[in-house]
Amino acid sequence: MKKLFKIALVAGGLLFAGNLVNAQQKIAHINSAELIKAMPEVATADKQLAVFKESLDADGKTMYTEYQTKVQDFQGKEKTLSDALKEAKVKEIQDLQKRIEEFQQKAGEDFEKKRGELYDPILKKAEDAVKVVAKEKGYAYVFDTTQPGIVYFDGGINIMAEVKTKLGLK
Repeated sequence: MKKLFKIALVAGGLLFAGNLVNAQQKIAHINSAELIKAMPEVATADKQLAVFKESLDADGKTMYTEYQTKVQDFQGKEKTLSDALKEAKVKEIQDLQKRIEEFQQKAGEDFEKKRGELYDPILKKAEDAVKVVAKEKGYAYVFDTTQPGIVYFDGGINIMAEVKTKLGLK
């Protein structure tokens, strides 16, 4: 019986000690939006994405101008065209309209793909820097104050300066 009591006492002590260690885990926070904004790679990516978007927009405008020209031409000549030619012109306009819709969808997909290609490495670099600083400083948790869900935090330790230093930012 005494042996069972000692085992229970030791087990209880270990549980209490484990909870005490967990209660002393260090917690920090960072504003990831501010960090990302401070990275010079973002300005470069923004410019590249803007140029890419302008290129897509120009292609779309060219197609739309062609569409408008064909519609106006058709409307101007509609009364003088034979039924067979009217039908061919209507089909041609409908085909162009369908190509424009397909282009818009593909352009949206291409834009999102390009955005990922440009920004994913930047986000990964920032995430890796946060992880390195957290490990170096012994933080068990780092909360991102940009993301919704944190209703309250009482200061904590802001690791923005250390992460910026790790990335070589001022």
